[in-house]
Amino acid sequence: MAIRTTWNIVHSCGHEISHDLSNRPADRRASFARWLQGRDCTDCWKAARDQDSAGKEEWLAAKRAEEQQAAREWAEQFDMPPLEGPAKALAWGERSRHQLVTAAYSALVSEGTWDEADWAVLEDKIRTVARAGWWIDQVRHEAPRNRVEVEGLHRRPVAAGW
Repeated sequence: MAIRTTWNIVHSCGHEISHDLSNRPADRRASFARWLQGRDCTDCWKAARDQDSAGKEEWLAAKRAEEQQAAREWAEQFDMPPLEGPAKALAWGERSRHQLVTAAYSALVSEGTWDEADWAVLEDKIRTVARAGWWIDQVRHEAPRNRVEVEGLHRRPVAAGW
């Protein structure tokens, strides 16, 4: 008696496809075939994934626009200077600066032991960092140490690698 290797699966999307399951152990083929029955076929799965991808891109674009608007309003409110750098890095740098500085304020002043006078000194130092790439690098490469890095600004000389 031959061991069955090909299974005709009716997927949850309604498509019937013949699957070669010879690469699976013989004692696991039936359970895998049942698992496949509860899933869309490959073509339907890819189409659904592509639709989700378009939705995610729209969501991300809306989220970025919202973050950019918040960063601009924050920069105007707190008199932050415009950033310098390549045009495509400026918006990202603004969002990164906003994210880092508001997180630092929350950690140091709102939740921490700093008062507004301490923060004012640090805020003056923050205004001297005008390179968009510096803010981006802090978010991308130093994420676990962001608060420590920004907190350390008050102890460093301004010309120390900025």
